[in-house]
Amino acid sequence: MTIKLTALASFITLAVTGCATQGNNDQTVVNNLASNLDLNYEVAIQHGAEEGLPCKTLGAEWASCDLINLTLENKGPAVTNKDWKIYFSSIRQILEVQNDQFKVTHVTGDLHTLEPTDKFDGFAEGEKVVIPYIGEYWTLFENDYMPRAYVTAGNAEPKTIVSTDTANPADYLTPLKGDQFKRVKADNNVLATPETRFEKNSDVNLVASEEVAGTILPTPLSTKLTGDTVSLANGIKIDNLTLPADMMAAVDARLAQLGVNAQGEYPVKVTILPGSFKKDQQIVGAYKLDVTKKGATVTGFDNQGAFYGMQSLISLMSTGAENSIPTLNVLDAPRFDYRGVMVDVGRNFHSKEAILRTLDQMAAYKMNKFHFHLSDDEGWRIEIPGLPELTEIGGKRCHDLSETSCLLPQLGSGPTSENDGSGFYSKQDYLDILKYAKARGIEVIPEIDMPAHARAAVVAMEARYKRLAAEGKMDEANEYRLMDPQDTSNVTTVQFYDKRSFINPCMDSSAKFVDKVITEIQAMHKDAGMPLNTWHFGGDEAKNIKLNAGFQDINAAEPTAWTGSIDQSKQDKPYQKSPMCQKLIADGVVSDYDRLPSYFAERVSAVVNGKGIENFQAWQDGLKYSKDAKAFDTDNVRVNFWDVLYWGGGASAYEWANKGYDVVVSNPDYVYMDMPYEVDPSERGYYWATRATDTRKMFGFAPENLPQNAETSLDRDGNGFASKGTVESKGFHGLSAQLWSETVGNDDQYEYMVFPRVLAAAERAWHKGEWENEYQAGVEYSQDSNLVNKKALHNEWERFANVLGQRELAKLDAAGIQYRVPVPGAKIENGKLAMNVSMPGLALQYSTDEGKTWNTYNAKAQPSVTGKVEIRAVSADGKRFSRVTSL
Repeated sequence: MTIKLTALASFITLAVTGCATQGNNDQTVVNNLASNLDLNYEVAIQHGAEEGLPCKTLGAEWASCDLINLTLENKGPAVTNKDWKIYFSSIRQILEVQNDQFKVTHVTGDLHTLEPTDKFDGFAEGEKVVIPYIGEYWTLFENDYMPRAYVTAGNAEPKTIVSTDTANPADYLTPLKGDQFKRVKADNNVLATPETRFEKNSDVNLVASEEVAGTILPTPLSTKLTGDTVSLANGIKIDNLTLPADMMAAVDARLAQLGVNAQGEYPVKVTILPGSFKKDQQIVGAYKLDVTKKGATVTGFDNQGAFYGMQSLISLMSTGAENSIPTLNVLDAPRFDYRGVMVDVGRNFHSKEAILRTLDQMAAYKMNKFHFHLSDDEGWRIEIPGLPELTEIGGKRCHDLSETSCLLPQLGSGPTSENDGSGFYSKQDYLDILKYAKARGIEVIPEIDMPAHARAAVVAMEARYKRLAAEGKMDEANEYRLMDPQDTSNVTTVQFYDKRSFINPCMDSSAKFVDKVITEIQAMHKDAGMPLNTWHFGGDEAKNIKLNAGFQDINAAEPTAWTGSIDQSKQDKPYQKSPMCQKLIADGVVSDYDRLPSYFAERVSAVVNGKGIENFQAWQDGLKYSKDAKAFDTDNVRVNFWDVLYWGGGASAYEWANKGYDVVVSNPDYVYMDMPYEVDPSERGYYWATRATDTRKMFGFAPENLPQNAETSLDRDGNGFASKGTVESKGFHGLSAQLWSETVGNDDQYEYMVFPRVLAAAERAWHKGEWENEYQAGVEYSQDSNLVNKKALHNEWERFANVLGQRELAKLDAAGIQYRVPVPGAKIENGKLAMNVSMPGLALQYSTDEGKTWNTYNAKAQPSVTGKVEIRAVSADGKRFSRVTSL
């Protein structure tokens, strides 16, 4: 009340006296609106094309749109001023506003402004104003609406609207109703409810703890239990004959983290004996583990194998001092050479500490490639000596329309730099990460995305150009410039940026910039004792989406009903109006504009090879116009394959392998960790590739026989699809799980999205399931094919789920990982409550008094309940809880 009275007094004083400066008046308006406006979004029509909205004529891609009601409620004094703007994020293009008192303007990326028109008649105190607008596509998850809208006016300091300054979108949304969770009317996805979760979990039973005690994750090639157990209550004593000091320190740190005494009694010998392995077992990372009553022996084929053998021994342990493990013999080696995790820190920044925690878990589960996505349109995250603008401007987001001090806000980061959108790793931070990874046998693969997804770099180098040009240092100003100033190409990128999203591949200064960045990062790797073995070029999505198949020209000779109508004559391919690129094509260096990104990739590969870097890596679409892997200068060329299986990826992956590329399977519909865990609007994530990927789905992914997945999973609309490969193939090089960060802000959200499902990715990267069929060209899989041993798949999952619930999640707790606690299932029959959970072993709780009292659920004595019942699952350490649901 005090704030409102103060604001009202100020407003009256300004109105009556007219003596305040315009600047003060602007600030008052900003403060009033920011403090007192309540924003609310509500989906009015989800399936616009099916319910009469003019999606096609408005130019919506694939003629798909929805109608959103944006309600502004003024809980403060009346507002008559028209000279203000609200900046807000919309990940969908806004096609039409249906309230003539307001207009919406696209700024860049997802940033838009809402401002009054001349017809605006003010906000009365207590008034609610509805602003309906038509947006492209659909809105199915709460995080489609980004937080931290903010107000500006004149030269006033921008202020975040308090009602949107929250990490929980539900605070400013109206829940979806009825079938609004469906993308289209034919969507057959099942909404996650207590009852549907209960049904899904019902085939996973609690397995006796002694039955899972001998299970190592990820699963070894061979495990033979020998019938005894060994108590570790008095700790272990390691006789290390092989591991370097840093790797041994990492082992000790893991033991300490889990509360295991490493200065105890039970003897553990660690050694390397390559000669003890048969020829077909001599693989990097191979090991033997023998546990007897008298002691344990870890025998590695190499240092990495010895390290993994120790991780397997630790895998058998529980947290705390009271430990007993079974006696056994293990022979093990990895399935894939490349077992990766990719983390995007460009869209939103994640702390060094969170990255180190991830590296810890990668080591524990034998993943060996950390693909570090360090730049994107929304941020540049690594210090480069000599190019301070990259981090001082490209690593920071704030409200600066000139973008000479920071990038404009994106993804709901708000008007200041105190947000998840700002941040970078200093040179020392990066060195710390490299050394930490090296001690755990993990290669760090830096990715600087280019030529697309490069806006942070382009804007930063433009700011550098302006600074040096103003000082008259033109040669220096042009040295690392990335944008042709005469390029007038009209381009819209996948995330709605313009031509400044692209590094121009036709400029020598672009190549010089790349050389500079690689040189500096390579020097950091050398300083850390981890040679730079792989350079990731990025390369993805270098296109104008307005020229995609989802649009057609307004004058198309044969118009279709399912594509958006736009004037495509006004659209350009990237670089099409760059004089520098026009000359390159005129001179015959490149045949056409489509091939410029691949041309640039080949040019960068020459730089990479010239620096002695062995591997060149990219997202596969960035290389699609190169003939094959031999077009590049490095001996090895890897591609992260990210075609969606139900859109043909089950066939095209093998074609890439046959072109000589080392294919790293990275399919969005199975191993993208930015997709939601389940079909529940409250879950976090984008969902363009699939509506949900939980730990079970990731566990059931067959990465070598991609068509097989059509029998065990559905497409994004919950429908079956068919898949078959068309060519014989040399096979794949690896598997990688990806975390893109558009919807992932703070570290807790990051760890929620990655854990525990990344453990399933680790399992598939290391171990081939009994139920995985060999790939055969021409064999088609579908929901009706019945070629997969689903009983074997179920049995393996049930065991894996029990090991997570009974043992491994407690280790994540001990490591400080804020993993997702699964939401339980429940049903009420005859007044009795039945509950279950996807990872048996976790405690379950219920409440019948609106959460005032929580009772522990006992499956053997189902409680009688009446009225509303709230339920939740409890983390393994009892300190955190799942999302609460009710029935």
